[in-house]
Amino acid sequence: MARAENKTTAGGTAHLVATLAKALREQKGLSQEQFGKELGFTGSAVSAMETCAQPASDQMLVKLKEVIGGEMAPVFEVARKWMLLEKYPKRFRGFADMESKAVTISSYETHVVDGLFQTEDYARALIGGGYPPVSEEKREELVEARMARRRLLDRAPAPMIELILEESVLRRPFGSWEILRGQLRSLAEDARRDNVCVQVLPQDRGLHGAYAGARGPMHLVVTEEHEHVVYLEVEDQSLLITEPVEVSQLTHRYAKIRSQALSPDDSLDLIERLAGEER
Repeated sequence: MARAENKTTAGGTAHLVATLAKALREQKGLSQEQFGKELGFTGSAVSAMETCAQPASDQMLVKLKEVIGGEMAPVFEVARKWMLLEKYPKRFRGFADMESKAVTISSYETHVVDGLFQTEDYARALIGGGYPPVSEEKREELVEARMARRRLLDRAPAPMIELILEESVLRRPFGSWEILRGQLRSLAEDARRDNVCVQVLPQDRGLHGAYAGARGPMHLVVTEEHEHVVYLEVEDQSLLITEPVEVSQLTHRYAKIRSQALSPDDSLDLIERLAGEER
């Protein structure tokens, strides 16, 4: 069910799409129910889109482009990118656009699988179990936006992506053990991509003082302009670091973390072993 608060929180692109789609529907002399049939949606879904109670999904934008066509088709195509960005939390929007165009991405995660590699079930369980809780509609918006990030994996030219995960991430279930196993199987498949390297930082690192990852996760990015930046996020707060000295220090720390991780082959073996374990 669409929520009334979405009408006030929906972004500018959502309102533009709603206004334009309604005007074009009325120009064609169609009711919301009739227009919905052409799009493959219910009349109530069209109504929710036009009032921004439930902004257009990516699937609806694709159908609007196909059904309306003509001079308006490019408008709905461009809107897909901006609507997607509006569905991300505000703290993440700037980085999301940068990530989608990145040349290289090097990430270190300490608590959850990096969002770029999450399965739909894992993301839904993770987002749905967070605090403060979000509505079912907002959860699905966030899941859709997170899944859209995976387009980056197949982009041409392909970016080079490194991911270092704490071993504990591979053992922490969200939703169910089966969801975790599915996530691990998906992660193993991604790790075999030519442009992806996945490494695991074992739990026993630190027994003898050799542990560089104690200060938390980080994301190092080389942008399409070949600028080096670092994105940090903790407790719903984010920080984008561009100062060369600070970026260099964090890059060196990341390199130390990587040196303490298992090799890619040994990491893949561990992921596949844990994916096959029954609990």
